[in-house]
Amino acid sequence: MRTEAPGLTPSAQETLESWHRFVESRNVDVLRPLFAETTVFRSPFVHLPIPGRPASLLILGAVVQIFENFRYHRTFVAGPHDVALEFSANIGELDLKGIDLVKFEASGKIIEFEVMIRPFKALQALSTQMSERIGPELAKYKPAKAASA
Repeated sequence: MRTEAPGLTPSAQETLESWHRFVESRNVDVLRPLFAETTVFRSPFVHLPIPGRPASLLILGAVVQIFENFRYHRTFVAGPHDVALEFSANIGELDLKGIDLVKFEASGKIIEFEVMIRPFKALQALSTQMSERIGPELAKYKPAKAASA
């Protein structure tokens, strides 16, 4: 799948194309090389950022298993290393909309990934399913102040 995002650096563009292959395949092995070791994940559930590639892989690997009918609609390029991806999906009977905000380093690896989702009812459903699937494992990656959130 070719995802044109004029304005991104070639390395960021290549990573974005690989990201879309991950979303289609749901194969975490495709995802692993896209993230910098020091990446930061910003969750719609947790106030503080969650550091590290392992946490990002854990979270995103679970999310793609929960979302049904996931599809991207629009790509917004905010600079040579920043993109926003508008998406929609379902969790059971609940429709949701969201935005992925992605920041790439010069080499093209993802260094920040932030997710925003609405409506609140769908966010609650996602939170419940994420807690059931990866809650205890994810807790070890959260900063101390966020672990109780």
